[in-house]
Parts: sequence; C-alpha cells; structure tokens
Amino acid sequence: MSGAREEILARITAARGPAASAADVDAAYAALPRAYRRAHHDPSAADVVALFAERAADYRAVVERVPADGVAGAVAGVLAGMFRFVVPDGLPPEWLAELPRSGADWICHDDPPLSARELDRIFGVVTGCAVAIAETGTIVLDHGPGQGRRALTLVPDFHLVVVRADQVAADIADAIARLDPARPHTLISGPSATSDIELIRVEGVHGPRNLHVLVAG
Repeated sequence: MSGAREEILARITAARGPAASAADVDAAYAALPRAYRRAHHDPSAADVVALFAERAADYRAVVERVPADGVAGAVAGVLAGMFRFVVPDGLPPEWLAELPRSGADWICHDDPPLSARELDRIFGVVTGCAVAIAETGTIVLDHGPGQGRRALTLVPDFHLVVVRADQVAADIADAIARLDPARPHTLISGPSATSDIELIRVEGVHGPRNLHVLVAG
C-alpha cells in the first residue's frame, strides 16, 4: 500500500514540475488577462442622471428632478403638511431656507443623540447622500455631514434625500471608486420592502416605507 502511495505522489510531483517561488506565482497572477467590462454606461454618451431617476422610480421611490437652485422650494413642498422631522448635522442650511417659520417647532436635531423610542415618534428624516448609482437606482450613504448616523435613516417612516446630479455614478464600479472604504456605507434601493413565501409584499420592516428623492441639477 505504501509503495502505491509513494508512486502516486511521485507522479504528482513530476507533473507539477519544480516548485514555483512566491514571486513567480505573483507574477503569473499579475499577467493573467483581465479584459473585464468595467462600465455598462458611458456618461458622455448617456444621460446617467435620467437613468438613475428611472431606476429609482422602478423601486417605488417618488423621484423629482429639480433645478440646482430649486432644492429649498422642493423640500418645503414635500414637507408641507408633515410634522416632526429630524435633520442631521451638516445638512446644507439653504435646503431648509423656504420652510415656514413655524418649521422650527417640528424640526429636531440629533444632538444629543435621540433614543430609538424618540426616533420612532419622528415622522421622517431629511438627508443628503454620498453617491448614487444610475445602473441600479441605488443611493449610498457614508454617514458623513448631512447624512447622520444609520439609525436616523432606518427608524423614521419617511426619508427625503437630496441627490446632486454630480453625485450620480454610472455604474457600481464608478460608485465604489468614489467612496472611502474606511467609512460605513448604507445602500438604499427604494423604500424598505420584503415578502413572505406567498410573495405578499410588506413595506417598512427594515427601514422607511416612503422614500422621496430630489435629484438636483
């Protein structure tokens, strides 16, 4: 039995040839052809902002395109008649410039941090984003200025997010290249929704039931 084992191992060793060094392995790996398609949409030939708006709407988000200087009016229009919104630190103040004076009574800040129970009593949140992906209609938060901590965008039932046109990346690879890998990221593709084995759709289980997107510019 041992003789057969040694013969088999000898054949394997002979077939493999001399052992390659780690440098040789690395060089061979680096030399492999990688003709990957890194983008499906050319921003110079396609309207990636329109594509993002279309794909985000496919996820049942409400999407509006507004001029860059029309964000304040659009935000005031969306929030009209609603109450108790949280605004994260770093949100551009000009976005809230056209809210009624009484808005100070129903807009709160996350300082000190609101508890889960307090967040549950808040109707919605207004944020910016880090990047948006046209190919998938996805919004990415890195929870930097104007985006707040993750709980702010998961507990309230309504999320109003402003996406600047220059934040729209054509593809996932383009979006990833714009992000800081050291930061936490939350990817949002439409309102929160899930379904059971009978495919009965339930919204609002893992996040806001309502997502309203203002695409500025």
